[in-house]
Amino acid sequence: MANELTTASVLAFERKLDPSDALFFAGDWNDLDNSDSWLPVRIREKSVRGTISNRLKTKDQDPAKLDAAIENPNLQTVDVATLPQSTDTLKVQFTLRVLGNVGEPSACNNDSYRRKLVATVNGYVEENSFSELARRYAANLANGRFLWRNRIGAEQVEVRVAQLQNGKPITEWTFQALEHSLRTLEAGSSDAADVQALTEVLASGLSGRAHVLLRVTAFARIGAGQEVFPSQELLLDRQRGSKSKTLYGVGKGEDAIAAIHSQKIGNALRTIDTWYPGAEENGPIAVEPYGSVTTQGKAWRQPREKTDFYSLLDGWILKDKAPATNDQHFVVATLIRGGVFGDAG
Repeated sequence: MANELTTASVLAFERKLDPSDALFFAGDWNDLDNSDSWLPVRIREKSVRGTISNRLKTKDQDPAKLDAAIENPNLQTVDVATLPQSTDTLKVQFTLRVLGNVGEPSACNNDSYRRKLVATVNGYVEENSFSELARRYAANLANGRFLWRNRIGAEQVEVRVAQLQNGKPITEWTFQALEHSLRTLEAGSSDAADVQALTEVLASGLSGRAHVLLRVTAFARIGAGQEVFPSQELLLDRQRGSKSKTLYGVGKGEDAIAAIHSQKIGNALRTIDTWYPGAEENGPIAVEPYGSVTTQGKAWRQPREKTDFYSLLDGWILKDKAPATNDQHFVVATLIRGGVFGDAG
């Protein structure tokens, strides 16, 4: 049919949750209210003498060969970031913009497809609003998931979220992150009202009803002098003999402040997908078109099972087959994630 609707070959969406890099500072747990004066966490080099511990091939398991290998130690130079011995608390701070016009492509070369897509997403919003998605994003702010490894083993974790207007906080919520489950995305009983209030603010930003800019500050009490964990840089052209681990810092040289990449912050915030097959056992994963989890080497949303983003989107837009409500949440969450989704043909 000449008028049959087809997917646009150029189709792109801007991300609607837009975090900054998260910077690291060090201070004392008993001085949280004066954290503006805390010192930045710096990155330094450390040389270590390691041992051979990797799994050996069968041909190398001869005792003589193993002894010879051990005589050549594994010398490494790595980056490391630690709290000073005089402080016991890590402060991690970033800002988060929440943008509207969800479902409106930033680039689309098929006007009929664009109009159908926008109308479909608007129908979802009228029926569901953004309450369920916003609740899950709020949960990941409250539970401190964005701290990643810095959250593990912390004695106390407090998260403060401030809504900013003209650069000044107009509302602030405080969450005891360890009371919130990373697995169920449920609020702690003492913070339930504040999570609901934050949910409403996030939903208003996604719907375009309000300009939403948040400042997120997390405090993790991990112990004096303890190691902290910024993002690790991926260096594709690493030279032989160079550092085996390079940490991310904002700034140059010795003035660089240890930090977490904005992409990694965004990944944590969108870890809300509990709608995929296997979620009850595996727990939440980040919203990705194929449910990809690189640390597990697995794609949880397979095209052959019609649970991936493209199968669900095409059925919804091209064939007027509305997915189940949970799958609708996933499709809209992927549009909020942003990306390039055109049909390459």
